[in-house]
Amino acid sequence: MIELLAPAGSREALTAAIENGADAVYLAGNLFGARAYADNFDRENLREAIQFAHLRGVAIHITVNTIVGDNEMEELADYLRFLYEAGADAILVQDLGVARVAKSVVPDLPMHASTQMTVHNLEGVLALADMGFSRVVLSREMSLNEIREICRKSPVEIECFAHGALCVCYSGQCLMSSMIGGRSGNRGRCAQPCRLPYTLVNDEGNDVLGDTAGNYLLSPRDMNTIDILPELIQAGVASLKIEGRMKRPEYVSVVVSTYRKELDRIYGIEKSSDKEESHRRLAQIFNRDFTTGFLLNNPGKNLMSDRRPNNRGLLIGRVTKYDFSSKRVFVKLSADVTEGDELDFWVKVGGRVTTALTDIKDEKGHSVTEGKAGEEISFPLAKTVKVHDRVFRVYDAKLMQEARSTFQNGAPVRRIPVDCSVTARIGKPVMVSFRTADGAEAEIVSDFICEKAQKTPVSVEVLQKQLSRLGTTVYELRNFAAELDDNAIVPVSVLNNLRRQASEILDGKRLEKYKRVSLSETGAVKSLPSCDIRKNREKSAKLVVRVDSVAKAKAAVDAGADGIIFGGDSYSHHVFSLKEYSDVFEYAKKYNRTVDFNTPRILRAAAAEKMQKMMQEWEKIGADTVLVHNIGSLYMAQKTGLPVQSDFSLISYNEQTIQHLKELGVVRATLSPELNLQQVASIAEKAPLPLECIVYGRLELMVSAYCVLGSFLGNVDSGACSAPCMCGGFKLTDRMGAEFPVVNDADCNMHILNSKILSMLPHAMKFAKMGVERLRIDGAYLNEEEIRRSVTIFRDFMKYNEELTEDQQIRCDSFEGQSFTRGHYFRGVL
Repeated sequence: MIELLAPAGSREALTAAIENGADAVYLAGNLFGARAYADNFDRENLREAIQFAHLRGVAIHITVNTIVGDNEMEELADYLRFLYEAGADAILVQDLGVARVAKSVVPDLPMHASTQMTVHNLEGVLALADMGFSRVVLSREMSLNEIREICRKSPVEIECFAHGALCVCYSGQCLMSSMIGGRSGNRGRCAQPCRLPYTLVNDEGNDVLGDTAGNYLLSPRDMNTIDILPELIQAGVASLKIEGRMKRPEYVSVVVSTYRKELDRIYGIEKSSDKEESHRRLAQIFNRDFTTGFLLNNPGKNLMSDRRPNNRGLLIGRVTKYDFSSKRVFVKLSADVTEGDELDFWVKVGGRVTTALTDIKDEKGHSVTEGKAGEEISFPLAKTVKVHDRVFRVYDAKLMQEARSTFQNGAPVRRIPVDCSVTARIGKPVMVSFRTADGAEAEIVSDFICEKAQKTPVSVEVLQKQLSRLGTTVYELRNFAAELDDNAIVPVSVLNNLRRQASEILDGKRLEKYKRVSLSETGAVKSLPSCDIRKNREKSAKLVVRVDSVAKAKAAVDAGADGIIFGGDSYSHHVFSLKEYSDVFEYAKKYNRTVDFNTPRILRAAAAEKMQKMMQEWEKIGADTVLVHNIGSLYMAQKTGLPVQSDFSLISYNEQTIQHLKELGVVRATLSPELNLQQVASIAEKAPLPLECIVYGRLELMVSAYCVLGSFLGNVDSGACSAPCMCGGFKLTDRMGAEFPVVNDADCNMHILNSKILSMLPHAMKFAKMGVERLRIDGAYLNEEEIRRSVTIFRDFMKYNEELTEDQQIRCDSFEGQSFTRGHYFRGVL
């Protein structure tokens, strides 16, 4: 059976998940989890949570899915040892450095590859399987056909998202939160800039959508796969993940129970389910409207909740009248409501009016506590609304109370059946045995010697009644058998004591299989794995330029660039030909410059097959390196004889990651743009590989399978896009007036670029002294003249002293202008 995997951001949410039918729960401790703002669990609570789950046969997966700094590695190793000894069933990992540490420090602790690893092709799955991962969580952009093909060929388990919030960007590839607000999604502190309003403008600055769309152009609807669970099961998925560690426990309760019932119906455990009620419950507990994401097709604009970025609730009626004198509103109901519900009125002017439902009166003016669909009710409303305004319930008092009853009552809801047998023979001790279906057994013999009754002997009914009182234990009596002498008597207190002891012994027996021996007891405590220290470092740095046209490549070479990075993603929807790669190579080599061929950031199955063939051609040409952006591309590049460089999107944030990349055959690493200069210097001082840093250009903040242009201008949801991206430039403008360029690659992925140009010009000379061998200008969004200017000035500044002269500073200011940023080089990230 497929695993139902539920989120828990608090102890109540954990209880809600387990009691409502989760097979496994994922949660985080206070360290290294990708939801740093959830309540999460300290170490004592983690131990308790793991035992609580294991006693009920539920697995616990711990998220260790953030990128980790070098100064945190010792703490990470200690945390991983703790998780192993506490009995965690698996850890979810994003950072390759964390994976390397885990394999060394806790080699027997299973690792799952987080969706933050951006695994979107079979090659990525195979690569991670080779590294020792036992499960891979696929990117949420995958189609059912792609998932089915991967599952068919995967040597490890595949996990997919089934319900909850969606990221608009490929997970693990978003820099928007950190670049705008300094809070890194890769560090678990995403500020959700995608849920903010934006305006789509053209080159002239004109709004191209107007009233045809809302302003929340990057805010996806919530995933809901309740109707296509059979297809996901048939695809071969091992685990269905519900998103929601930031959600309240009532949300967890309702969503988990709804999916549990539907899965049980599919597997024949339950005979039927009410699909309409399932939809109602899921919509009521929280929704931004629903989508199946990219599982069935490209939904285009139907992926977005562009009118509202938060809970829209459930439509329950429309306004029929507003009485100004009594300040009461009259509503014709299309759904049942209850006193205590919270309602939103969607008014045409002024946004929304919210109220709690109190003082309800029916059509005859009688006070009531609820209203039924089809009836008209009235209730107080201080703010004015108009006839026909829609009314949505955003808080269902009855549903919330039902949800709370599953995790606030103390006694378990989800119980484990036990078979009980009791033997009571006169002159002998009383013996009680408990057995569960998984083979656990507890036998307890009383100190009390069974006596002959003077008056009323004990009956089988009394024995069963007392031994079935399992109260707050996780057990419930299924089958009962008794061997009882006719005139035997057993005091109730003896039976109660036997029942309690048998339950405790059974708990222990059922937890035994999860116990792990302390690492210190076995002498298996290992320190951090060592990293190589590179020798023969270059004393100076080279300047390389990433370009996406032959003309730009020539401009960079002519201006004096030491190397060219060519290909990969074009910002003009261009498909690079083999001739273009060959032309760039020949021109650069004519002037004795290095040439690195770039791969796309995203390589879905069809594109991956073409890229594998292209890499074979690059090998014939003789490129200096191949740049790869994800673990799947790295796996593909390893099959060639070409040297491989990891780009910034295959995140190198610490020394352990760089060492891991070296062990995977990488010859150079591009450092993460979320590192500050101090961190860069620390890594460069002892890095096992040559390093590259991006020092100029517009950083990519997002890469997305969703395209705002194709969705709202090109009607991609109809099946064919009219390619508005080919008809001029577009930007997304935020509330502060910042403009973020929107561009598309050849595979129709949308790339959102930073509103400001990253420039480290006045600090260009510092990198070589730190030990960084290459500085990169990202020229993909620059024209030929801008590339010439940037190469010329950076070459000069790389030779200057750190203290600029007045003339040099004036030259720097003149070049940079006003709209530039130092990125994270001085502020770092949280």
